[in-house]
Amino acid sequence: MTVVIGTAGHIDHGKTTLLRALTGIDADRLPEERRRGMTIDVGYAHLALSDGTELDFVDVPGHDRLVGNMLVGAGEIDAAMLVVAADDGPRTQTLEHLALLDALAIRHSLAVVTKMDLAGPERTAEVTAAVQAMLVGTSLAGSPVLAVSSVDGDGIERLRTALGGLRDRVVADPGWAARRSGASLAIDRVFVVKGRGTVVTGTLRGPGIGIGATLRLVPGDRSVRVREIQVHGTTVDRAGAGRAALNLAGADTLDLHRGVALTDDPAVRASDRLLIRLAAPLPDRARARVHLGTAAVDGAIGRSGRDAFELADGALVGILRLDAPLAVAPGDRLVLRRTSGSDRIVGALVVDGWPARGVSRRRQTAQRVGQLASAVAAGDIVAAKEARLDLHGVLADDLGAGDGVTAAPDVTAAVEAAVLAAVRDAGGTETLVDIRAVAARTLRREATVTRRTAVALADHLVERAVEAGRLVRVGAEVRLPGAPSSSPTMDQAQEAAMERLEQAVAVLAPPPLSEAARAAGCPPSAVGELERTGRIIVLQPDLAYAASTYREVTARAVAMAAAAPLTPAALRDATGTSRKYVMAILADLDRRGILRRVPDGHVPGPRATVAPAGGRS
Repeated sequence: MTVVIGTAGHIDHGKTTLLRALTGIDADRLPEERRRGMTIDVGYAHLALSDGTELDFVDVPGHDRLVGNMLVGAGEIDAAMLVVAADDGPRTQTLEHLALLDALAIRHSLAVVTKMDLAGPERTAEVTAAVQAMLVGTSLAGSPVLAVSSVDGDGIERLRTALGGLRDRVVADPGWAARRSGASLAIDRVFVVKGRGTVVTGTLRGPGIGIGATLRLVPGDRSVRVREIQVHGTTVDRAGAGRAALNLAGADTLDLHRGVALTDDPAVRASDRLLIRLAAPLPDRARARVHLGTAAVDGAIGRSGRDAFELADGALVGILRLDAPLAVAPGDRLVLRRTSGSDRIVGALVVDGWPARGVSRRRQTAQRVGQLASAVAAGDIVAAKEARLDLHGVLADDLGAGDGVTAAPDVTAAVEAAVLAAVRDAGGTETLVDIRAVAARTLRREATVTRRTAVALADHLVERAVEAGRLVRVGAEVRLPGAPSSSPTMDQAQEAAMERLEQAVAVLAPPPLSEAARAAGCPPSAVGELERTGRIIVLQPDLAYAASTYREVTARAVAMAAAAPLTPAALRDATGTSRKYVMAILADLDRRGILRRVPDGHVPGPRATVAPAGGRS
């Protein structure tokens, strides 16, 4: 695990020369860069400290026409080293790079005044004071400012010591460790090594990855396997956070390019519409170049209607619509670069990578968005999940949390009130099918939710009301407590047999349906009634599950497929069953579009927001 430090500063102020003096590595890797004596693209170096740890450096170009390349490096750094030449002082790109670092909310940094051998002590002291004043009012305020000479080495050892202190400040920051729950690498370089295949490099975030790991391409719908890992030119079995090179199997070089992310983190997904918290006000429909990670794309800010409000702390929010999808996760920071206007560089925090649409947009208030923004900025995953549920009203398990579909407390209360009212209006007893339909209709009035998701969640909420004792379920009916049955002729023995059969198939490896029905004393007509009312799910003529059990196992399958292509063996191991059961489940999910088969396994399909109870449609 290493801390990544990015250089910043005006062209020809000695950034690359300083790195060479510190590390012995020439970060200008391109022949044209060496010929012209200037950094054109992002370069990389690393430094071994006296305590045995290492630092990674990202060297960025200082030319004004190469700001986009600068942001490729700056988008994936933990700290910054701002470089100012003593003989020249702060210049145009110094100020622009400082503004970009401030927009990215880089809090840990130090500034280095170079070329002190050329400028002399008096000029060096003057520029040092100017740099200290320049940092005031930015996220880099209060950073140490050191003077060095990369030519004669004066001050280089002091700088190495200061870099160790900078590393310690980054590592001690709680937000640094909480940046990712899974591994993610934003690609900045792609090349092919003869005899070994495709290699990508980037800054790895999260808990790290090992050889053999399967990663998703985002954006994209492919999976690749990590065949080899190198860190600082050395092959390793596992890489932690920091710079890494990955040799990939199963990769098409056409799918791999700067801006694509490789990840096993279900929170990282492709999106072209983001709810963002702006660091400075921007007008409605303002267009900008959007820089996120190593990607850049054009976009426009929406700040009208329901998207135009101010948070309690005075910050503004908006919907950022992108011309192409980017890999994004809540909590990411991005930069908006404009060609005109008073605020040409504006930072933003991604509050929600998949903002509410349709009916749920009515829930988008300053209070709800503010609660989510605060939780996301603090890295509080639990609070952010609760706040996002409150903002949307209903959420499917689209982030791999394994909780299926969930409704906010007020939505749950509205559904239960509608259900109880419908049962009362029916004289105290109503069919289970009709009550589920009432619950589903209410859900779709309260939040944006697909019909399939509404049906699955409605079933769950009705069952909750039964478990809480607010409703009583007898066979295919639900009643208010104490209400008589509307079907007095229903044979109680048959009702008991249906309950026994339902319990018999409420396991991950149910017995054959015909055998379970005989053991329960349940005739074919009663088995058909159980399927018609949605109490059991029949996948094959002799294979059925209780609806609640099938919801659980399919939710687990969808969550696993969202993290990595799901194989029958993986689902078999996760459920502790056999191939017979998992193949029937996967076939059902593939047929209904909840999963989709690819060469590596099964991935989320077009209807993957929920694994609804219902084997036949």
